[in-house]
Amino acid sequence: MSNKSRAAKSWVDHFLSGLEWLGNLLPHPVTLFAGFALGTVLLSGIGAYLGWSVTDPRDTTKFINVVSLMDSEGLRKIVTGLIKNFTDFAPLGTVLVAMLGVGLAEHSGLISASIRSLVFGVPRSLVTVAIVFAGIMSNTASEIGYVVLVPLGAAVYYSLGRHPLAGLAAAYAGVSGGYSANLLLGTVDPLLAGITTPAANMYATEKYVVSAACNWYFMVGSTFLVTAVGTWISLFIVEPRLGDYDVEQSDGTLADKPMLDRITPLEERGLWVTGGVFVAICLVIAYLCFPTNEKTSDLLRALPWFGALGITLPGKNGPVFLDGVVTIIFVAFLFLGIAYGAVVGTVRSDKQIIQSMSKSMTSMGPYIVLVFFAAQFIEFFKLSNLGAIIAILGADGIIAMKLDNASVFVLFILLCAAVNLLMGSASAKWAFMAPIFVPMLMRIGYSPEITQCAYRIGDSCTNVISPTMSYFGMIFLFAARYDRRFGMGSMISLMFPYSIIFLVCWTAFFYLWVFVLELPIGPEAPILYPAPK
Repeated sequence: MSNKSRAAKSWVDHFLSGLEWLGNLLPHPVTLFAGFALGTVLLSGIGAYLGWSVTDPRDTTKFINVVSLMDSEGLRKIVTGLIKNFTDFAPLGTVLVAMLGVGLAEHSGLISASIRSLVFGVPRSLVTVAIVFAGIMSNTASEIGYVVLVPLGAAVYYSLGRHPLAGLAAAYAGVSGGYSANLLLGTVDPLLAGITTPAANMYATEKYVVSAACNWYFMVGSTFLVTAVGTWISLFIVEPRLGDYDVEQSDGTLADKPMLDRITPLEERGLWVTGGVFVAICLVIAYLCFPTNEKTSDLLRALPWFGALGITLPGKNGPVFLDGVVTIIFVAFLFLGIAYGAVVGTVRSDKQIIQSMSKSMTSMGPYIVLVFFAAQFIEFFKLSNLGAIIAILGADGIIAMKLDNASVFVLFILLCAAVNLLMGSASAKWAFMAPIFVPMLMRIGYSPEITQCAYRIGDSCTNVISPTMSYFGMIFLFAARYDRRFGMGSMISLMFPYSIIFLVCWTAFFYLWVFVLELPIGPEAPILYPAPK
């Protein structure tokens, strides 16, 4: 290795060590939100005592004052509202209900078999494309791609005589770097929308509801972008840089030819049956949405692609399809998981179905604890008016700097990408950032939906180089199996091209989609606030 290369690697090592040190200074997200909640209470008392206030931009004859949560009335609201804050927190119910169905599909083996079928079922020349695409699609079932696809990508490359770390990097880039892209709605969509909704209502004059499908169109387009860009980076930057693989680099545990767990004939039959069930579910939904009469039109109207074609269906009860998307996710994965499990033998009784659902709920324990404290922080922030005041002051600062235009999203995406290096959880970050930035950008004329969309770009791109990302250590151990000298600097240098190029290309794609082509980012998802009539 040249002196220049050693210097570069030394710089990378120091850079990552610094990030890791900063990240380790942060407490657990639960402790963080408990501290935020307590700090909001204390700050509200100080602000009320000092008379902090701003002019209400919705009515310049009125003022928005800080409301103390430390006086008798404030303490009464805290004590009586603690349980309600938790149970009414929108992401709690939506994520748990969606995970009941997704958990059954995962434990029945459907998700794993689908990923392996996709990767092994394509020509050798398209293996990289399949791995990146499968990584993106695996996010429908939460984070199973980290456990299944990343080590599988390395094993597939090794079996083909290519460098296994290149396969690992391609899979990791799809799973983690493309976390927000997908052709289907997954558990993260209702989770983020549930956090955005109360943040939007801090500023909105009327009740505002953010749909779980609000970023769907853009994320579908992003799937093809991330797949193409991730494949190009893998083939023309990462793999050439790694060169030929020498098995002597391994830790000594590798077999001459890895035993790859390809799908069995029974699993293949299960996938065919499941595919038939999936088509049947789609036909039922389409039938219910078809406006044969007012009754069926009102049942599930406003199907997303009808809206994209400019077709307006009769009815006056609102977009039930969009409001019920979490229920549809639950029911679809429930039937798909049962159908697959019945064929392959992993689901033979109602007891096994209940056990699978119970396992998925067990894994949600840490999330439920996090939600309790996050819900208190968001509600305290709202009650105290601190969120509204910070949003107005921040928006006024943006206007003063003449950033009250589309260029503000470049800074916002970069900020989200930077914060992601120190705080790995997507929901925890958004629960902290949404009450500040959603009202702030609403103040300068941008909808909550577009703000959430921009957040998802920044949150995804730096996942692959974030040492605080929960699966970062596990991926590192997977890689070290193929290179016993593999260090943290090696990890960052392997994934850094994905992070930077994803960030540039995805941000450019965002501007092209939204501000140049003026395409909708999702069904009933306006770009401007208030939405033009």
